[in-house]
Amino acid sequence: MTALNTATQAKRKLRTAVVGCGVIGRQHAQVITNNEDLELVALVDTIETAAISLADSVEKDLQKPRPAAYSSLADALKDTQIDLVAVCTPSGLHADLAVEALNAGKHVIIEKPIDVDLPSARRVADAAAAATGQVISVISQHRFDPASVAVARAVRSGRFGRITSGVASLAWWRGQNYYDSGQWRGTWELDGGGAVMNQGVHSVDLLLWFLGTPVQIQAHTALLAHERIEVEDTAVATVRFASGALAVIHCTTAAYPGLTARIQVHGEKGSAVVDNDRLQYFHAADNAPEGGSSYGMAGAGNQSELEVGAHDASANMDGADDLQTAHQKQYADVVESIRSGKAPRVGVEEATAALATVRALYVSATLGSAVYFEDVLAGKYDELVVHTGGA
Repeated sequence: MTALNTATQAKRKLRTAVVGCGVIGRQHAQVITNNEDLELVALVDTIETAAISLADSVEKDLQKPRPAAYSSLADALKDTQIDLVAVCTPSGLHADLAVEALNAGKHVIIEKPIDVDLPSARRVADAAAAATGQVISVISQHRFDPASVAVARAVRSGRFGRITSGVASLAWWRGQNYYDSGQWRGTWELDGGGAVMNQGVHSVDLLLWFLGTPVQIQAHTALLAHERIEVEDTAVATVRFASGALAVIHCTTAAYPGLTARIQVHGEKGSAVVDNDRLQYFHAADNAPEGGSSYGMAGAGNQSELEVGAHDASANMDGADDLQTAHQKQYADVVESIRSGKAPRVGVEEATAALATVRALYVSATLGSAVYFEDVLAGKYDELVVHTGGA
């Protein structure tokens, strides 16, 4: 397969196609049209009216050139010159489309997760490895938030000392009408799971970014507040990391009326709390006043505004750095990778690790026992049919 010419791409906008024109596809379309390095040239959906409707919106509401509408990616690739493909379909279709685009010599962005099972993720990895000069990235936009960047920087520079523990808690609410809105929602085949896979995978990804490689996972899942779905609406797990740190994962879509997504990182020399993408609390001993108590005070010495810096402090504290902006930052990272040839911040390896952690959680809940992350990653449980509830 002939790779796209990077030098040529540096001279013009990257022609981009969005596959899947539902809610998230519409968001990607808006992000793409707001990026001066990208041109939205094609919209693809098996329900062609959805692609046509989004094309109408791009032209009328966003006041951008009308992209062509197609019912299959193959037709779009045949009829339109495309550089970059954004996969925004139901999760269980991600790998097939990503591999198709990679095999056609295109760069690829996949909306989270990379897919719903590890064999599919491995197919994407194989296709990416066989590609030449192509960039593939999986959406994990919260790695670009000022809060997340500040915490990751502190962890990696050693300012928190040895990391001892972490908490990833997502307490959201989804009404029954959410699950009833699409036949694929709440299914193992296309959704890949419930509160953890669909809503909590970003929190899991950040936990791994901050704490490193998981070793062992013990979990419980349940369906407690919804009906007519196969997957969990509540899950809890404990995780042991290679560093020795311990963590808790808690994800639910049964927390009426819906609270926040919260990440806590704790170490022997500092702690941080990210709440709804904002750096709510940050304290590192290297910034502590002299003579501070060795016992500490709950919530004392919040350095969060100082830590994210003058520019990002406003975005961090007043909500300006929203979901749309975070996606824009990740798209900018992908464009830079295409132009420069460097690896994107979130690639197949990072996305596969997040998927394997979620899968390990489901395997543990199904078996009723702890499982090792490496066993799951290596495919030991690929054939296991997971379910909601214990063994």
